[in-house]
Amino acid sequence: MKQNTSEILFYLSILFLVVLGAAAAAAPAIAPYDPVEQNLDQRFSPPATSHLLGTDNLGRDVFSRIIYGSRSALLVGIVAVAIAVTLGSLVGLVAALSGELTDNTLMLLMDSLLSFPTILLAITVVSFLGYGLLQVMIAIGVIFSPVFARLVRAEALVIKTEGYVEASRSLGSPIIKIVYKHIIPNLLGKVVVQCSITFALTVVIEASLSYLGLGTQPPTPSWGLMLKDARNYLALAPWMAIYPGLALAFTVFAFNILGDVLSEKLNPKI
Repeated sequence: MKQNTSEILFYLSILFLVVLGAAAAAAPAIAPYDPVEQNLDQRFSPPATSHLLGTDNLGRDVFSRIIYGSRSALLVGIVAVAIAVTLGSLVGLVAALSGELTDNTLMLLMDSLLSFPTILLAITVVSFLGYGLLQVMIAIGVIFSPVFARLVRAEALVIKTEGYVEASRSLGSPIIKIVYKHIIPNLLGKVVVQCSITFALTVVIEASLSYLGLGTQPPTPSWGLMLKDARNYLALAPWMAIYPGLALAFTVFAFNILGDVLSEKLNPKI
C-alpha cells in the first residue's frame, strides 16, 4: 500500500513539474494578462472569471504573475544546480584522485562553506556580487557545490578501489579515461538524486532572497516578490499570498518526492 502511494505521488509530481515547465516555457501564450501591467481601478479584486486568482495591490493579475514567476524559479534552479554539479563534481573528483595534501585542502575549503548557514551565506555572496537573478544563480550554485563535492569524493574513493578500475589502471589507461568510463557512470545515480533535492532547496532560497529584495528585482515577477508584496495585505487580500505560496510549496514538494523515489529506485537497499 505504501509503495503504491509512493508511485502515485511520484507520477503526480512528474506531471505537476511537466505542466509547470510547459507553463513557464509558454507563459506569453498562456498568461491572460501582462504580468507587470498595472490597473489601479481593479486593485484587490477577488478571484473571479475575469481574474482567476484575483489581483494584487497594483491591479496586476495574480495568475499571470504566478505563471511568469515560475520562470524565475525554474531558471534559477536549473542554472544553480548546473553550477553546483559542475563545480562540486570537479572538486570531488580531484580530491578523490589526488594525494592526501590536495584532498585535505579541498575538503577543508568545502567544509568551511558548509559551516555557514545556507541563507546567510547566500545573502553574503549576493551582497558581494550585486543584486539580480544572475547573481542569485551564481551564489546558490557556489553554496551547494560542497554538497556535490562531498558526495562525488565519497563515491569516487570507493569506486577507484574496485577490481575493474584497478585492472584498467594496470593496463595503462589514462586517468581521464578511467574517470569517464568507470567512475562517472557509477556515481551518476546518486548525483541525479541529489540534483532533485538541491533543486527544491534552490527554489526556496531564490524565493527567500527575492522576498528580502536581494534576488529578482521588480517589476520582474517572482514568487518571493509576490509574497513580499502580500505581507501588508493579508487580511484585505489573502489570495495575494495564498496562491504564490501554494505554487512554491507544491513545487518544492514535487521535487522532494521525486528525489525520494529516485533514491529508492536508483540506489535500492539490499
